[in-house]
Amino acid sequence: MKRGAIESFFQRPVPKKPKYEANANKSSHASYPFAIPHVPASFQEQLGFAPAKEGKLINDQLDLDLVYYQPYIPSSITTGFFEFLRQELPFYRVQYNINRGGVETHINTPRFTTVFGVDETSHFALDGSLVDTKTGEPIEKNRYKCVPRPIPQCLDELRKVTEGTTGQKFNFCLVNYYANGKDSISFHSDDERFLGSNPAIASFSLGAKRDFLMKHKPIAPGDRQNVEFPKGLKLPLGSGDMVLMRGKTQANWLHSIPKRAGVDTGKGRINITFRKAMVKGGTENYYQYNVGVGVVHKWDTGSEQMAIFAPNT
Repeated sequence: MKRGAIESFFQRPVPKKPKYEANANKSSHASYPFAIPHVPASFQEQLGFAPAKEGKLINDQLDLDLVYYQPYIPSSITTGFFEFLRQELPFYRVQYNINRGGVETHINTPRFTTVFGVDETSHFALDGSLVDTKTGEPIEKNRYKCVPRPIPQCLDELRKVTEGTTGQKFNFCLVNYYANGKDSISFHSDDERFLGSNPAIASFSLGAKRDFLMKHKPIAPGDRQNVEFPKGLKLPLGSGDMVLMRGKTQANWLHSIPKRAGVDTGKGRINITFRKAMVKGGTENYYQYNVGVGVVHKWDTGSEQMAIFAPNT
């Protein structure tokens, strides 16, 4: 082997130049593992043109109420926005145990997750402290077992635009990173009591295209006998697309992102969802299952994968 080849073999890969311009301003908070840059100015300007296309109403089946935007985020910034969020946000690979019918099962989350926000009983003051929504006084120290984190500016700008478009209010932002086609999420519904009745959830996709599957929950015998059982639904979510799920959808439908082979199987995807938690149980739930107590991961541009975050390296 030639000398040049040997040297290149041991050299660390040269990081690719990101497709966005860094913003010197950052969101900082004691609960963050590191400061999170503000959204690049050019991206924020383009978000002012969202939605890029008007949404398509999908409500032709029982209990279904969706608005499907293809895309919502302008295509001029989707690649850069994806790379920005993947590079600059902290992520976690949460592990936990669940007990079903007396059987203990260990769950290793098949995706990277992170979450920001706090439920309606509290809000963040300008100095980053939590205050009670009703009294305006600092919350009691034992209100939360977790440590709530304010939504950083880079996600909050998208939240504000989304609220303006949908007429909904959101106080939580969940972000999932699917590293490749093997990462997935099984059929479920976001119908927890802490979201209230008929919750609205805005779900964004960035990066690789993935199928979004939906199916109606089983209908008990005797219920709605004269109604045809709803067919399944498959939406091919591209980068920049958004699905607004509202009305009776969460109470009656399940959704999933299955594993994917073939085209784009090795590419990553980011899913951003905005929700509104009504009580502190929602805050506890979101941080338990999307942050947990595990180590922080951050995107490594050299190896092009999530790596354990080591401060000051």
